[in-house]
Amino acid sequence: MNKFIKQAALEVGFDACGIAKADLLIEDAGFMTQWLSEVQHGSMSYLERNFEKRTDPRLLVPGCKSVIVVLLNYFNAENQPEGAPKFAKYAWSASDYHQVIKYKLSELENLIVKQYGNECFNQQVQHSFVDSAPVLERRWAQRAGLGWIGKHTQLIANGLGSYCFIGTLMMNAETNYDEPSPDRCGKCTRCINACPTSALNGRSLNARKCISYQTIENREEVEPDIRGKLSGRVLGCDICAEVCPWNKKWATNHRHSELLPVGEILKHKNEDWENLTIGEFNSIFKNSAVRRVKYQKLMENISYVSGKNINTDI
Repeated sequence: MNKFIKQAALEVGFDACGIAKADLLIEDAGFMTQWLSEVQHGSMSYLERNFEKRTDPRLLVPGCKSVIVVLLNYFNAENQPEGAPKFAKYAWSASDYHQVIKYKLSELENLIVKQYGNECFNQQVQHSFVDSAPVLERRWAQRAGLGWIGKHTQLIANGLGSYCFIGTLMMNAETNYDEPSPDRCGKCTRCINACPTSALNGRSLNARKCISYQTIENREEVEPDIRGKLSGRVLGCDICAEVCPWNKKWATNHRHSELLPVGEILKHKNEDWENLTIGEFNSIFKNSAVRRVKYQKLMENISYVSGKNINTDI
């Protein structure tokens, strides 16, 4: 069954697949308790909810015995125009990656059901996830043998690097499980040293200092002491990934037509983004995950990196 699921995952278009035994994540529960108590999650209050389900998939999906983890490479070696506000590579896709992965997970589930029967999944509750539920995706990927969690707190996937989306499928059937991946960061601290805001300490991420959090998740204005350290980033940040030796070794262009980039991201120059209208925003990002950030937030971020007072009134 393990071999069948992995082959099926590749057939529907994923780049890697691993399977872990569903269990309580004891160490992660302890870590999250302390991390949350220190308010390092900023305003992301949703991380405080469903704590038990977040650390035990058997509570999230009754009957769950196995966690199937899939990866989708999104790396694109192209560069934005010199001086243009920088978008993290995950956001380049013209299609919302959530929908792309959900569709592929559905295809994978159908193949498993066809081969092994409907009882493999709890059809009464949601059991496939992409950033949509209390699931510690990176930890499950590590436990499923797909890679390890680097000092930048991202998954570094074996043979792929950290530019990967993660999807999970909770299965109510047992199978053979993959061996967890060991940590291979060693003494390297390049990601820690490169972070402009000192958000990393080698073990955890202080979201309040993170450029990705400030430019996406923080629905308020970017905090004043962070604005001068954005390093041209207006939506997400790839700095820690760009300096990672494993990405330099493994990251290669993805092969997914569904993840073709928004043309404007690779063409627009600084002045094009500064003069972006809400109508243009809605048109350019109509099917993109960038829509979730909202026009006013993006334009505020652009004003910080450009040093200009851009009118963000809608």
